[in-house]
Amino acid sequence: MEYNHMQRGSWHYILFAVAAVMLAAAWVARDEVWAMDLNLAVAVLFVALAMMFGSLTVRDEGQWLALRYGPLPMFRKRIRYDKITAVEPDRTKIIDGWGIHYIPGRGWTYNLWGFDCTRLSLGKKIIRVGTDDADNLVKFLKGKVLADGLSAMP
Repeated sequence: MEYNHMQRGSWHYILFAVAAVMLAAAWVARDEVWAMDLNLAVAVLFVALAMMFGSLTVRDEGQWLALRYGPLPMFRKRIRYDKITAVEPDRTKIIDGWGIHYIPGRGWTYNLWGFDCTRLSLGKKIIRVGTDDADNLVKFLKGKVLADGLSAMP
């Protein structure tokens, strides 16, 4: 059994639009070197962010569940299947937001777009993996963990 799913988000379009506005501002401010440089730097930053958070790929890598943002693969996370103690479909809240972050009491969130997610329990540690394919990811993970006899999952 294998799993490989890529979710595409829409935030990167907004980031590219901001970068375009900053490039236009750099052109307008071309006579003031510091203003042009500042606008160019912000434009480059927003292009880089757009390239880092355009998609979220979740896939099976043998003993690991791998999460990778892209297409520029700066942020990755691997979760060992033998550490997973429970899996269930869930929904993130507004407080969870999007991206990669930790919220005390709620755990880690790896999300790109939308509110559907898969909640993984690793003992007392919680990881939420945002996806537009939550039911299939839950089914895969339950099958993988139970088939390998790695955990006593409910």
